Amino acid sequence: MAARTGSVGETELISRAVGDLARRTRFPVAFGGLEHDGAVHVTSIVGARGRSLDGLVVEAHRGLGGRALVEKRPRLALDYRTSRTITHDYDRAILGEGISTLFAVPIVVTGTARGVLYCAAWHEASVGGVVAQPAFRVAAEVATELRVRDEVDRRLTAIPPSSEPLAAGAREELRETYAELRRIAAGVDDEALRTRLESLEQRLAALSGDQRTPAVELDVSLSPREIDVLACAALGATNSEVGASLGLRETTVKSYLASAMSKLDASTRHSAVTKARRAGILP
Repeated sequence: MAARTGSVGETELISRAVGDLARRTRFPVAFGGLEHDGAVHVTSIVGARGRSLDGLVVEAHRGLGGRALVEKRPRLALDYRTSRTITHDYDRAILGEGISTLFAVPIVVTGTARGVLYCAAWHEASVGGVVAQPAFRVAAEVATELRVRDEVDRRLTAIPPSSEPLAAGAREELRETYAELRRIAAGVDDEALRTRLESLEQRLAALSGDQRTPAVELDVSLSPREIDVLACAALGATNSEVGASLGLRETTVKSYLASAMSKLDASTRHSAVTKARRAGILP
């Protein structure tokens, strides 16, 4: 059965994740894919000596990955060949690569398994916290990006063509989405993922602009944290609420807000938000 690759963005996402998995866990083989039509379609493989894993499609409930997908929890086979806790539907692919130890970690997004990442070794290898925790982190990073993409796509479907002004309700939805993206990005350590989140934020800010009102160019450069705070404040959040949302002290929030207001030459937070929106910094 041929594998479905999904969108280019999904393929690139899994390719990067599989590379990270191999690098962080130091397992010689790593592979994985997202779920489509009830099966995991493997689209990226790193470290394999042969081609037996190419085009692998793992059905739900079948094999180690199929169990991980359905149970939404990691599954481990220290000696894959003799394991009695899984079906052996995919022996031709797994044993064809000479794999002995196989570790499958599901990618779970808001309670739904969306894919599986695998670590593998040609010999029996222990899988303790040194291996498991990095694998969990990689899966969590993929889940975060998928969740962000899902939310952005959901919100953007309600946005009219750019030639039309946004209705008040749609504009408010977009602003809430933008603030949520800022909150998510603030808790992401992976620099590449933060960059992609910022790209999505810029798209949202551009989409919210009223084409009848030209943007005002300001010689202002706000720091990421100043934008985070301003985006939350734009929704009417108090300093205390902003701090709780971003994991900052209230005094730190006040400091960032004051700095943003100074840069924007604004005497109030409302004025700062208005100027940031007119400049295209905020949606």
